[in-house]
Amino acid sequence: MEQTLGNIQWFPGHMTKTRRKMEASLPLVDMVVEIIDARIPVSSRNPDLDTLVSGKPRVVILNKTDIADEAATAGWIRTFQGQGIAALGMDCKSGKGVSSFSPLIRRVLADKIAQWKGKGMVNRPIRMMIAGIPNSGKSSFINRLSRGGKAKVEDRPGVTRGNQWYVTAEGYQMLDTPGVLWPKFEDQTVAQHLAYTGAIRDEVLDSEELACGLLAILAPRYPALLQERYKLSGDLEEDPWELLQQIGRKRGMLVSGGEVNTERASIMLLDEFRAGKIGRITLEQQV
Repeated sequence: MEQTLGNIQWFPGHMTKTRRKMEASLPLVDMVVEIIDARIPVSSRNPDLDTLVSGKPRVVILNKTDIADEAATAGWIRTFQGQGIAALGMDCKSGKGVSSFSPLIRRVLADKIAQWKGKGMVNRPIRMMIAGIPNSGKSSFINRLSRGGKAKVEDRPGVTRGNQWYVTAEGYQMLDTPGVLWPKFEDQTVAQHLAYTGAIRDEVLDSEELACGLLAILAPRYPALLQERYKLSGDLEEDPWELLQQIGRKRGMLVSGGEVNTERASIMLLDEFRAGKIGRITLEQQV
């Protein structure tokens, strides 16, 4: 049954179908690679994944590190490592950090690789499932490592027909997650953070409300970046709506009568944040 949170809709039935597909595919892989957005490391994860992949070695890739706060990313990597989960920062579009992936995989699976060698399986390929919510960069990650190549391996023994497999230059076999793994929208903060980063279609949301919510986070945490980008003066303690108008005025986004076109200013602000033009920003900081 469809449920609505504010203007955001999600489909529990669809998630159940995806969960079943993942459970059926897990026996085919040696490990799970989870792609998340480094700007929202909590909101860009599906909490069900912890239970789903229990017992499988896992690596978390914090993608989009080029537009995330560098210190915050380092802190999140330490947090994951403290939970016993190997983590790596990466920018899948430029390829930065990709060279560290293979050594990390071999370190995580060192015991398994040793077991395979002991059984004479020297060239046994490593098989991994790639998981990630929409807009996390899962496709970019797969394309970067497989270089656009797609392997049809469904006719191999023990591999379910219809699964989408890719092969990397190193010979790793990557299984794209069956279905779409949406996060949990019950938490309003999660929904908002996903909206700020563009993981949810803007057409179903109020751009002015989104822009004000984003400014309420950025003004106290990254005032210098806002001041520099939009040529603002003084402190930014004022109401987010007033701040949005100030930004629109600085950009000359005025309508007849000298009023600010706040809708246009909102769209511009969201676009520039998502493109990293305001600066390197992480919305979810370490507690």
